[in-house]
Amino acid sequence: MARALASGFVKAGRLEAEKIGFFDPSPEASELFLEQVAGSRLLASEQEACQAELCLLAVKPQVIPQVVVQLAGQIPADTLVVSIAAGISLDYLQDQLGTTRIIRVMPNTPCLIGKAASAYAAGPGATAADSERVEHLLTAVGLAFALEERHIDAVTGLSGSGPAYAYLLIEAMTEGGIAMGLPAEVAAKLAAQTVVGAAQLVLESGQHPLALTDQVTSPGGTTLAGLAVLKEREVRAAVMEAVRAATERSIELGQKED
Repeated sequence: MARALASGFVKAGRLEAEKIGFFDPSPEASELFLEQVAGSRLLASEQEACQAELCLLAVKPQVIPQVVVQLAGQIPADTLVVSIAAGISLDYLQDQLGTTRIIRVMPNTPCLIGKAASAYAAGPGATAADSERVEHLLTAVGLAFALEERHIDAVTGLSGSGPAYAYLLIEAMTEGGIAMGLPAEVAAKLAAQTVVGAAQLVLESGQHPLALTDQVTSPGGTTLAGLAVLKEREVRAAVMEAVRAATERSIELGQKED
């Protein structure tokens, strides 16, 4: 995710690669970052990374306890900390790091192509300018919403994990097309483009998805036959349950760090 965000910011012209420094204890991950964000700099330590104007904590929630121990008490007053660790609360980060100038962000991987769906919540020490700066970066790579922190776990379950749900749908549609005789490459591209187009139509038309569904569904037609199967298999309920499960897992991750 760090590579995706950094690459997205550079592509959008919001940051220069030369101004991006990073630290990762994994040589393989560091090499990938340098390849994907050409011109960025590998720093010597976590401590050096937190001396920047904006320090992005882009690690898995299970790794956060190790990272905050390294950074505790070393965050300069003029450094804004931005965390994208799922489930890790502002309170926990403030207590462990010794700073309240923190913003919690939940982006998703389509930021790499400027199609992210993100949300952020500011800590008590974050200024209005800090929030504006984060929104400026996030809107360069997609949509961004300022929310109260209590909503961030739900954002994690919906859009943070959501790309995987969409990929599953695209995979299933592709396999269905192949089973009906389509060439695999054609089926994959038709499925992906269909999902892209449908999603864009929702955003641009402003219409409810059900209204758009009605527009492509005629009595006794092909779409109705397909929707009947999805209803019988309770696909809609399964997707809603997936969002719930991912949200609850985000909450659990945060509780483990308390």
